[in-house]
Amino acid sequence: MTAAVAVTAVLATDAAPRGAVAGVVTDAGRDVAPGGLADLAGTPMTTATAFDIASVSKVAATTTVILRLVSRGDLGFDDPVDRLVPGTACAPGTTVRHLLQHRAGLWEWQPLYLDREHAGDAAAAADALPLRYGLDEGRHYSDLGFMLLGRIVAAVTGLPLDAAVRELVTAPLGLDHTGYGPVDRPVASSAVGDAAERRMVATGEPYPILTADKGFAWRDGEIAGVANDGNCFHAFGGVSGHAGLFSTVEDLLTLGAALAAPERHPELWGPDTVAELFRDGPDAGQALGWRSETIAVSGRPTRMVWHPGFTGCALGLVPGTGAAAVLLTNRLFAVTPAPTDLLWRAALPALLDDHEPLRENEGTRTP
Repeated sequence: MTAAVAVTAVLATDAAPRGAVAGVVTDAGRDVAPGGLADLAGTPMTTATAFDIASVSKVAATTTVILRLVSRGDLGFDDPVDRLVPGTACAPGTTVRHLLQHRAGLWEWQPLYLDREHAGDAAAAADALPLRYGLDEGRHYSDLGFMLLGRIVAAVTGLPLDAAVRELVTAPLGLDHTGYGPVDRPVASSAVGDAAERRMVATGEPYPILTADKGFAWRDGEIAGVANDGNCFHAFGGVSGHAGLFSTVEDLLTLGAALAAPERHPELWGPDTVAELFRDGPDAGQALGWRSETIAVSGRPTRMVWHPGFTGCALGLVPGTGAAAVLLTNRLFAVTPAPTDLLWRAALPALLDDHEPLRENEGTRTP
């Protein structure tokens, strides 16, 4: 079973996570497998275990909702931000496309929950920040940009982001185990406390910090069922465009397969709109929301779009084939956590090699 081999490979890496669940879906069917432990109490991982998927929320929730809105004519990729949400930090001329491509010039990250001047108003705290870069100056991966995209979804739909995700994505696809926290069903713990962000604030690495930690009440216990991300949890109440979604391997495979074969869901999105979403923009490897790269599948070059999450989760798909792969881990429990990217690459060969349906769709592999 390819998924079981992938889990074994991930758990054998240096600085391996405590546990993992992996899965793949092609036209030939599904294969999912768990391994290891879900929490510090020693609960076994299962294929039903929910995970905080962190930045995979950017594509599984926010980008996919935007895809639906564009598909039904309620929003355009080139709509100006200031018409949708006035008063943001964005420069004039900034569009939804700029935000999806991480080219709007916003800060990569700031601890909005430390902003005492705008306490209780995360949107105001974000809007008060100066631009970090010039518009279209280059790709600078930005949590702040996707926080704003979540606000744009709310403005366009007239619904809170979590309700918009439920109405436009999870309900139509039957993703019954996907949504924002808190989660009380079987769930993998993501970390012990806010240690990572506390260190970022204390050191100013990798980003200079514009606010100070003045006795903030950091979490120090095992985090389970609520967002690991500090801005999502402390500033946005668990629901944000950049993080906070929980899901399972089966639900994410269903979502990935639906996006990888858009013609099977004409009621949700059109193939041309999905193709535009997955097309690289000015920066190689960056589509709209999704990252992209060419990987080897059974020795053949294959274009994949994918996205990692800080907690150790990743979702990838091969456009035009109906094929998707998922890796869910609790990597932050390792003494020296391995990057999500490393774990993903350890799992991919077992998940995608030797799948005849992928080889039969060579014409869909090139950008």
